[in-house]
Amino acid sequence: MKRRGLLVVISAPSGGGKTTIIRKVLAATNENYRYSISATTRERRENEVDGRDYFFLSEKEFERKKRQGEFVEWAEVHGDFYATPREHLDRWLDEGRIVLLDLDVDGGLEIKNKYSNSAILIFVKPPSFQSLIQRLKNRKTESDAEIEKRLQRYPKEIQKADEYDYQIVNQNLDDTVKEIVKIVNSV
Repeated sequence: MKRRGLLVVISAPSGGGKTTIIRKVLAATNENYRYSISATTRERRENEVDGRDYFFLSEKEFERKKRQGEFVEWAEVHGDFYATPREHLDRWLDEGRIVLLDLDVDGGLEIKNKYSNSAILIFVKPPSFQSLIQRLKNRKTESDAEIEKRLQRYPKEIQKADEYDYQIVNQNLDDTVKEIVKIVNSV
């Protein structure tokens, strides 16, 4: 009998490196790993591709898909909506795949609630609050007001991180990726 797959939720504060970490994990592992692309109503950033980085939806499309039960979980974050499409998750779990999900803390806890036997939650912390501020400023994708809005969620995110299975400090990207792969291989 084939082993059931595993959902691996990676959460971090905004600017904490989730996307970069997930890309590096996918590059460092095998074809059994999959990435669950989230749906969002937020504006597309430069260099983002629909269907690769996110499924970019209008609020009307998002609401329709939500009503039709096409999302496993959804949330409003920083004034935009995000969701995990149901379409591939169950199939990939049945195929024994390892599925990486890039979610905020509330979405991660919702996945754990719905898939408790098939999910692990990993929270990636920045080395310091100051380093997080610097990362947000360095990526130059948000205004100072937007950065401030994102930073206001930090205390709640750090508090909810205690409900996660693992916590890693992202001091060094390569070490963080190795630690995540080690955790996944040990489950």
